[in-house]
Amino acid sequence: MNVITTFFFLILVFFISIMPYNILYGFSNFMRFIMRNIVKYRVKVIHLNLKKAFPEKSDHEIKTLEKKAYKNLIDYIVEGIKAFTMSRKTIIKRHKLLNPELLDVFYKNKQSVIGVTAHYNNWEWGSLSASLQTPYDVAAFYKPLSNKHIDQILRKSRSRFGTKLVSIFETSKIFETYRNLPFIYLMAADQSPSKREVDKAYWIDFLGIKTAFLHGLEKHAMNNNYAVLYVDIRRIKRGFYELELSVLSENPKELKNGELTKRYANKLESIIKKEPENWLWSHKRWKHASTSISLDT
Repeated sequence: MNVITTFFFLILVFFISIMPYNILYGFSNFMRFIMRNIVKYRVKVIHLNLKKAFPEKSDHEIKTLEKKAYKNLIDYIVEGIKAFTMSRKTIIKRHKLLNPELLDVFYKNKQSVIGVTAHYNNWEWGSLSASLQTPYDVAAFYKPLSNKHIDQILRKSRSRFGTKLVSIFETSKIFETYRNLPFIYLMAADQSPSKREVDKAYWIDFLGIKTAFLHGLEKHAMNNNYAVLYVDIRRIKRGFYELELSVLSENPKELKNGELTKRYANKLESIIKKEPENWLWSHKRWKHASTSISLDT
């Protein structure tokens, strides 16, 4: 079954790779209609998440946000497939880092940093663009796919400009392996923790809801005392993004327990409130009930 799935996946990659961008987004519009109105993929999850996060909004406003969020979701998917054949020049043009100079002082001192972002706009191209626009060696964390053939294809594609793609299950090992080398470690930290991780989670008032955040960002930042920079990904127009770095902490060890995670959550919340449709609302972000005292109490 995996072989058959891989075959059709490669056909899709080829089909999308030869599309000009104006045709690509026409295809995205078509797929959005199919997935939302016929397949109804995650439609209820998106609707319920938006209602929970924005109870003050009317049904009409929620419906409008839902449509925009679905557009963002399908654009992300087709752009992710398009990435298999994008050139260096195209990546830099369409996923542009505005202030790479913020990294200079850390790099000159041979200090590794953690670049943290979220499932917001197109984060997927970051594994390609970071190694082209920063002086650092880059390691990007990702969750391996169950289909080993597609996973191998994806790893090869996303690492072709020098980024090391690292399984989230090998995070601690990689931090130890490259401890003495200047690296930038890229991670998204807005996933909902698994059942086995929820007891270690930090609970924060996020979009008005007590929300569990993974402990990994804070754990690795504090253990290594690596500066943590937020990577804000903004869509300028369809298919074009600008990335801006900002410092969450230069010395995480100086922070009290949970403070770094709270800073991350607050930063992400402020970004989502400006353009909520660009977050990945199709995840079941609030599937866990609070089991501990919130950091905001």
